[in-house]
Amino acid sequence: MDETLIILIILSLCLGAACWLVFIWAVKKGQFEDVEKPKHRMLDDD
Repeated sequence: MDETLIILIILSLCLGAACWLVFIWAVKKGQFEDVEKPKHRMLDDD
């Protein structure tokens, strides 16, 4: 029982760290820079 709990805690910490690293990578790549433009783009005339 104890070793299962330790494995689950380590697994959840690794998964949380991986999600955090993906989020940091996305911020550095500029994925969240302009969230307003796409919803206004449909109103622009070409």
